[in-house]
Amino acid sequence: MSEEQEQLKLHNLSPAPGAKKKRIRVGRGEGGRRGKTAGRGTKGLKARNSPRPGFEGGQTPLVRRIPKLKGFNNPNKEYFAIVNLVTLNQFEAGTEITPDLLRDQGLIRHRGRVKVLGEGSIDRVLSVKAHFFSAAAAEKIEAAGGSAEVISE
Repeated sequence: MSEEQEQLKLHNLSPAPGAKKKRIRVGRGEGGRRGKTAGRGTKGLKARNSPRPGFEGGQTPLVRRIPKLKGFNNPNKEYFAIVNLVTLNQFEAGTEITPDLLRDQGLIRHRGRVKVLGEGSIDRVLSVKAHFFSAAAAEKIEAAGGSAEVISE
């Protein structure tokens, strides 16, 4: 590289001509072009400093659209995986049905405790183990000759 050619070094770098524009400083006295109202026009919300936080141009703001109270979400509520007797009817007679078996079969998706409800009827002898039984479900299982055993985990 010859001495005449400009070498590419940090102290020689500069932006291309026209790439940098000078920032316009507004509101610096009435003698300048952008004095007094500083290009904002006169009066009105936009001529002043800035709208208050949460202002949405006159439409009802999000804070006022969402209900203030109404209801309560209990963080400690326990959700049960529910199984009806109609579902248990697909197992063969003499089968011992447990929550793990129901999960393996894809009949329940929840990880929590299992509750058996009495919708439908049961026509085979089954040994059902679950965390909770409705009175009707336990009655129907035992009427069919099976057993409803409450487990606790």
